[in-house]
Amino acid sequence: MIFVGLSKFRKKPDKKDIGDTTKIIAEWKAKGINMLNWYWTLGRYDAVVVLEAPSEKEVMKMSIALSDWVKTETLVAIPRAEAVKLL
Repeated sequence: MIFVGLSKFRKKPDKKDIGDTTKIIAEWKAKGINMLNWYWTLGRYDAVVVLEAPSEKEVMKMSIALSDWVKTETLVAIPRAEAVKLL
């Protein structure tokens, strides 16, 4: 499954946060969550993450683990070719 995460920092990230996040990403990868792209953005959200995970539950666990650092809104993304088949 593909997910798009929209994130707003709860505090200004520092070098320690970045290092901690790098470790957490490696732990998630071991659980089957793969970060496909990660962008820091200008505007309403501070970051946009595109990831692949085995289930919504795994993504929810990830969001809860990061809740002290970021506020997130997560979207399930369905590839266009699959969505068109639903019409």
